Amino acid sequence: MKSYLTPFLSEALTAICSPFGAEVPSEITLEIPRNAEHGDLSTNVAMTLAKALKKNPREIATSLVESLKSRVDATIVTDISIAGAGFINFTFAKDFYGKRLSAVIAEGAKYGENKQGSGVKANVEYVSANPTGLLHVGHGRNAAIGDTIANILVWNGYDVTREYYFNNAGNQMNNLGRSVHLRYLQHFDANVEFSEEDKGLYHGEYIKDIAQTLVVKHGEVLKEPNEANLTTCRKAAEEWCFATIRATMKRMNIHHDVYFNEDSLYTDGKVNDTIEHLRDKGVVYEKDGATWLALSKMGMTDDRVIIKSSGEPTYRLPDIAYHHDKLSRRKFDLVVDIFGADHIATIPDVMAAVETLGEDKSKVRVVIHQFVTLMKDGEQVKMSKRTGRSYTLDDLMEEFGEDVTRFFFIMRGVSTHLEFDLNLAEEQSEKNPVFYLQYAHARIASVLRTAEERGVTIAATANTALLLHPSEIDLIKLVLRFPEIVSRAAETLEPQGIAEFLRDVAAAFHKFYHDCRILGEADDIMQARFALLNAAKTVLKNGLSILGISAPEKM
Repeated sequence: MKSYLTPFLSEALTAICSPFGAEVPSEITLEIPRNAEHGDLSTNVAMTLAKALKKNPREIATSLVESLKSRVDATIVTDISIAGAGFINFTFAKDFYGKRLSAVIAEGAKYGENKQGSGVKANVEYVSANPTGLLHVGHGRNAAIGDTIANILVWNGYDVTREYYFNNAGNQMNNLGRSVHLRYLQHFDANVEFSEEDKGLYHGEYIKDIAQTLVVKHGEVLKEPNEANLTTCRKAAEEWCFATIRATMKRMNIHHDVYFNEDSLYTDGKVNDTIEHLRDKGVVYEKDGATWLALSKMGMTDDRVIIKSSGEPTYRLPDIAYHHDKLSRRKFDLVVDIFGADHIATIPDVMAAVETLGEDKSKVRVVIHQFVTLMKDGEQVKMSKRTGRSYTLDDLMEEFGEDVTRFFFIMRGVSTHLEFDLNLAEEQSEKNPVFYLQYAHARIASVLRTAEERGVTIAATANTALLLHPSEIDLIKLVLRFPEIVSRAAETLEPQGIAEFLRDVAAAFHKFYHDCRILGEADDIMQARFALLNAAKTVLKNGLSILGISAPEKM
């Protein structure tokens, strides 16, 4: 509808604006009215032009309506009216929608794709957990959001690199190695215990598993707590953790193209190069033996230490160097960071430094997701009944399945706190929101299968202009909106918009299925409804694909 109306609106606006020397709006807002009685589309363009044309909005709207009625095809747009202060409402012919279904079916698996991001190099960084342990539910939300945003950008034509940023150096990795070594020693001497000085070590059961692999591989040769043996323990732990993380990600239908090691920023000289660039800009100084970043010169309130007096860098420094590397050296046109709410404080500092380095900080889009709380019977849950310990991401998938776990992480707005309802997740019915979508897809597949089993031939083409029932039109309208929904998701970087849209499609399908008989109808009506089924099935499958969720043919 928007594609059809926009050219005519532009022509009518040019005719009205030109005599007054007013600029024609580059973008014309067309929205679906909340009240269906107001038509199919509405625009407020008359009100937005009132100031420039120095006219009453209704007067402008009247002129526009007169101009439009002489331009549009009255068999397509059956009514153009004015409402309220100057809204212009459009009503389309009932057969307008069905006639456009053939394009949906023809595009099939590509329906919803566009090229708006063509030629744009995009980097999406997500998960980025250091290899010190198992992934928890917070990592799960980050992973699902990040991977789905990457999918959305791909569907919008962007050249996407999926990146995992990690740090396998520093004190936390040394503590990991010491933790494994202590568990290794316990295999030979049960009296070995964690001392008071070992509070920073890792105590998870997985540490015992890693230690056991070392016992099998090395026997007793690693008992001495020297540097070489501790390094062996640390490397084994890192390899085990990374292998486990990758296996968890693969299970959740998530992959990365690049694993970027923070340590390379130091070994390749990128951190030093960044410091020198900032020093040349006059925003780095020394004080109390530490190196400071003069954020106060960049419009911020407080300066920050970027290298401690001990010589240890603070986390802001590699973050600045990392973003500088993406923008300046690797030449990404768009950088998307998926962060938890605990990163909020550091982002403005990093962006200020990146801008000072001469980069365009508008190329960096940061998506902050809020925390996850597991709920059961209305109360917060921390321990898994199955395992008797804190829930890991693998525990959730083991208990509820990969599709349910992933969908629950993305079905709410990223900026909202997520209450992961375990009662709802364990539902094996349409009450479960992801099953509701999958059941719709499977039911359509079942109808089409049943038709073939009964010897009914599903024609390659059909007269879809015959689809005039209100339930048919409601479903068609949603099917035709899918490309716009995908496009908008790339603008907002909000995956839940697609999830919500698919719920509307599923609901409209169920109503259509209830209201309109398919098998046994007159052949031309039956074939038209088969076409609508295929179009709805295409939208459900493509939408679920973007979300990283399977679209089963049977359930």
